[in-house]
Amino acid sequence: MLTDKIISWGKIAEVADHLHQKGKKIVFTNGCFDILHAGHVLYLDQAKSLGDILILGLNSDASVKRLKGNERPINTQENRAIVLAGLSAVDFIVVFQEDTPLELIKIIQPDVLVKGGDWKPKDIVGSDIVLAKGGEVRSLSFTAGLSSTNTLAKMRKIDG
Repeated sequence: MLTDKIISWGKIAEVADHLHQKGKKIVFTNGCFDILHAGHVLYLDQAKSLGDILILGLNSDASVKRLKGNERPINTQENRAIVLAGLSAVDFIVVFQEDTPLELIKIIQPDVLVKGGDWKPKDIVGSDIVLAKGGEVRSLSFTAGLSSTNTLAKMRKIDG
């Protein structure tokens, strides 16, 4: 079931420990993923290719609102999580309430930490934790012209 990929904050430590014990290379990324588009899918597929398991930290509705403004999110955290769970590249999804996934990264201890191309590896939250344990931090390139902001602008144009 899709919802089996959506795990609680309390269960993520157990899952991560089990994966580490099995020698699996864990990749972690995070984001709002409010209006899923081809750029997101390509990004997540590329992230998954860097390891065995991709764990995605999903910003909660409250977190998205603080980061993106009162008009967002468009889709609820439950709906965003279900859509993301439908992607083969995503193995697990954990919703977090904070503005950054730092506490989640401390718990998961990923081998690879990934963000989109607008982030310099040294500025990625949790990079110090991952690098200190010998892991890698990667900034993946964007697909030109694909963004939630562009999609929303296009929708407003059609609606207006």
